[in-house]
Amino acid sequence: MINVFQPTVGAAELDALSEVFASGWLGRGPRTAAFEAAFAAHIGVEPAHMTFLSSGTAGLFLAIELLGLGPGDDVVLPSVSFVAAANAITASGARTVFCDVDPRTLNPSCDDVERAVTGRTRAVVILHYGGYPGDIAAVADFCRQRGLMLIEDAACAVASTVSGRACGTFGDIAMWSFDAMKVLVTGDGGMLWVRDPELAARAGRLSYHGLAQDSGLRSAARVPHRWWELKVRDFGRRVVGNDVTAAIGAVQLSRLPDLLRRRAEIVRLYDELLADTPGVRLPPPLPDGHTSSYYFYWVQLDATVRDAVAADLLQRGIYTTFRYPPLHKVPVYGARVVLPETEQAAEETLLLPLHAGLDDDEVRTVAGELRAAVRRHGAGYEEEQR
Repeated sequence: MINVFQPTVGAAELDALSEVFASGWLGRGPRTAAFEAAFAAHIGVEPAHMTFLSSGTAGLFLAIELLGLGPGDDVVLPSVSFVAAANAITASGARTVFCDVDPRTLNPSCDDVERAVTGRTRAVVILHYGGYPGDIAAVADFCRQRGLMLIEDAACAVASTVSGRACGTFGDIAMWSFDAMKVLVTGDGGMLWVRDPELAARAGRLSYHGLAQDSGLRSAARVPHRWWELKVRDFGRRVVGNDVTAAIGAVQLSRLPDLLRRRAEIVRLYDELLADTPGVRLPPPLPDGHTSSYYFYWVQLDATVRDAVAADLLQRGIYTTFRYPPLHKVPVYGARVVLPETEQAAEETLLLPLHAGLDDDEVRTVAGELRAAVRRHGAGYEEEQR
């Protein structure tokens, strides 16, 4: 099977794990702090504002809590988003107000966001679809003008930028995901950045039981008298990352330029192989000044053939998918809205395999099988067979 997502890990990650095991300290400790600092440097922010977590989803839930969102509040979210964002909003008691997206980029425009704002809107959550930054600079300006908080779901955008500025640093809070399918993987894990220093400190407490003190084993030089006594500042939970996953993450971060280079090569090869293929629309080009993490590579087909093409590819050992199914269609969120561009994109879009482990022959196989499947199911195929 040629997988749509696949981690790229090897001996260097194993060596890092061996060092953690030999240290005898597997929990949150010095390697966690080092990974937070290294990722902060990668993004271009201060490490004190960064917290390594057990998942990106935990970061979304913390973001909603840190901003005090709840009953009576509206939060705008593009319908093409991962379910975790809508769950985090809805679980707080706030109302998720879904906005439309551009049917080609699957990112919302600033106008899409503005149309969804109500008199009760307090925050906006933006996903960078497939690692493509989208209209984030304009959305961030709009939110500042309206006094709205902006949360960036940068799960797909570990290295995406606009005019040299990292996605994740345009808003008030951002999270990144490092699960086993992402560009940078730690198995499970995520990173949370909070602009406000007081909220950043609170994020650290909320992620570890609301405690205000460090473990004595983690920082012996700063251990207070009777360090075992609890100082609970917030009613938190345990969603921290640890030195095992942080060690993997540090190696992955050092390899990130090579992983991104390979992804970009695969995208260019798909573009070349699929150019001018009847019935196949490729991802739109990036605007000037934008860089992508190339998490997704998507094509768009006629809605009448998309599912049949996907089934054909699966039978031939090529796994494809669509992410993310429209959340406004999920009954539990109680949305009563028609989003025509989102609904069109959801019926036409198909993600092709894209990960650093793909070789050129596999990319050619995917492209060739896609072209053949589209011909089989496209208009006029029956006449060709007669």
